[in-house]
Amino acid sequence: MSHRDDMTLTSSGFYVSQEAPIATDNPIPTPSAPAPDILRCAYMELVVTDLAASRQFYVDVLGLYVTEEDGEAIYLRSTEEFIHHNLVLRQGPVAAVAAFSYRVRTPEDLDKAVAFYSELGCRVERREGGFTKGIGDSVRVEDPLGFPYEFFYATDHVERLAWRYDLHIPGELVRLDHFNQVTPDVPRAVKFMQDLGFRVTEDIQDEEGTVYAAWMRRKPTVHDTAMTGGDGPRMHHVAFATHEKHNILAICDKLGALRRSDAIERGPGRHGVSNAFYLYLRDPDGHRVEIYTQDYYTGDPDNPVITWDVHDNQRRDWWGNPVVPSWYTEASLVLDLDGNPKEVVARTDTSEMAVTIGADGFSYTRRDEGEESMPEYKQGEYKLGHQL
Repeated sequence: MSHRDDMTLTSSGFYVSQEAPIATDNPIPTPSAPAPDILRCAYMELVVTDLAASRQFYVDVLGLYVTEEDGEAIYLRSTEEFIHHNLVLRQGPVAAVAAFSYRVRTPEDLDKAVAFYSELGCRVERREGGFTKGIGDSVRVEDPLGFPYEFFYATDHVERLAWRYDLHIPGELVRLDHFNQVTPDVPRAVKFMQDLGFRVTEDIQDEEGTVYAAWMRRKPTVHDTAMTGGDGPRMHHVAFATHEKHNILAICDKLGALRRSDAIERGPGRHGVSNAFYLYLRDPDGHRVEIYTQDYYTGDPDNPVITWDVHDNQRRDWWGNPVVPSWYTEASLVLDLDGNPKEVVARTDTSEMAVTIGADGFSYTRRDEGEESMPEYKQGEYKLGHQL
């Protein structure tokens, strides 16, 4: 019996089912300590090598608002945000991610985070004054997957700029939407994130039920983060949302007018996964930024999981457009708690999973067409693991 026999095939060509624990041959033990109650992805701390160039990109071009800045760091937020920042740009010698930061529901959830990760033997640091300006008591960990995570509750409140139409631009970025993480063992990563309290909204599988990527959420949207296959730990992208498609088109027009269209890596287009309209940009250090809009609500307890066939090209682009090779080979390094780049571990799986290419799946399109339908993405032509 095929794994698909337990799912319902929709007229749109994907399968729906209820969320189930992900099977993995190498699970991370489930702690007896309760997980912290995570509300949402809140900010990312990026290390950049040229602070002035990064400021120009994120502020002058994309229109994020400066909450605070000094000679070492810039604290930025989107239009609808009321906490101190959604993005920290910090000057440093190596472009990388210093923290994927989540807000938790109560101050007591920081105690839970310490206990949860300590039981797993992870490195844990707690700082009453926070690790960045504007953030109070915080916990940072190196999680079992190798990523630097932060949890916080206390934060300075700032003006929510939703009503400041005198400041808005055509490509207004209204909120931080999600992260996307690259990891060598997706089933292992997804199982661990489920233990942390994340729920799968969409994933990519083959007929045997092998999971190639999963989109996981805490807030009631498609995702706060995605676990996608490749050499890691690395950060594939950080995403900011706009209200409408025309905001994304305005960003493209602006980049063209500024003669900076080379910052556009992929899109605009529409994803099958998430149903969102998208644009992918590269900042001056090569960090990938997605501009994202029009996904859907997922907050009901019986929200169905959407599963895409790994051979279906429309999962990555609903219009069927091919994906540029850099999407599959390049991603940002992540740092340990001392600020050193984490070693990138190559995927060593010898199954079909090992020949996948890229952050969202497979090397060819529908099963009945085979890999020759997309010869530019033949198996093995592009290898994962290239660093920025």
